[in-house]
Amino acid sequence: MDKVAGQKRSLQFLYPQIEPFDQRILDVGCGHHIYVEQCGRPDGVPVVVLHGGPGGGCSPSMRRYFDPSYYRIILFDQRGCGRSRPHAEVEHNSTWHLIADIEQIRAALEVDRWMVFGGSWGATLALIYAQAHVPVVQRLILRGIFLGTQSELDWFYGGGAGKFWPEAWARFTSLIPPEEQEDLIAAYKKRLFSGDVVLETRYARAWAGWENALASIDSTGISGETPSQYARAFARLENYYFSNKLFLAPNEAILSNMSKISNIPGNIVQGRYDMICPPQTAWGLAQAWPKARLKMVAKAGHALSDAPISMELVKIMDALRA
Repeated sequence: MDKVAGQKRSLQFLYPQIEPFDQRILDVGCGHHIYVEQCGRPDGVPVVVLHGGPGGGCSPSMRRYFDPSYYRIILFDQRGCGRSRPHAEVEHNSTWHLIADIEQIRAALEVDRWMVFGGSWGATLALIYAQAHVPVVQRLILRGIFLGTQSELDWFYGGGAGKFWPEAWARFTSLIPPEEQEDLIAAYKKRLFSGDVVLETRYARAWAGWENALASIDSTGISGETPSQYARAFARLENYYFSNKLFLAPNEAILSNMSKISNIPGNIVQGRYDMICPPQTAWGLAQAWPKARLKMVAKAGHALSDAPISMELVKIMDALRA
């Protein structure tokens, strides 16, 4: 999960715009080629940024949460989205493919250990990656916690969040016949993978619109028209991952494996009024992770661009400078 809404509000708290000193396309196999970039200080402390979604892609503003004179900032577009190709492709695209991709990036860039920074689905992926590759993770900085559990999906796609935003929920559900509304993920899956690009795009925009409408604390419940190419990748990838329970077996559930990262320090930043990923999940994660510091941010929602969220993340990254 993760949508960026209202970026202008947060820009005042970020570092100035910067351009990458390195951009490359990495062949990760099975026909997938992923976009990777590096910004900031080439010999700085490495931090890899994991975007949300699945399918959200990186944006230039994500470079700006880090002091470029100190950090070596590494961003990449996960399989099937952003500048990675093939676009909106779900074949050979799973959580474990992405974990392998992150390791391939680390090896290609000759990074020994790095910090991992991620929000929403990016936080999910960061936790799974850390549990799989403990020795190479220096620290986790996470925002808007999503652990990929059925209860979280039920909240957002089963009517929980809809009780707070009935008008946006009505728009999202109105495209689905009443007899299919008990499982909206499955109902949307039929349309998002119909083979008709026009139909897929229509439902992709509705899928992305529902999430975007609830992302920011300042939301009116109405989101702008999502660009068709972005929406199709975002919706197809999210739906595919959610339909497959994030490709996690029961024994791979994040909370069940927290002992593996008990010695890795972390920061959790959570919006108190996050309607997409409710704060209970972040609180539960902090209880299972003694070395994590949880910051509940008042008057903030889910969006990375909510100003108090951005301010807190920059504050954390600045404080971590040696």
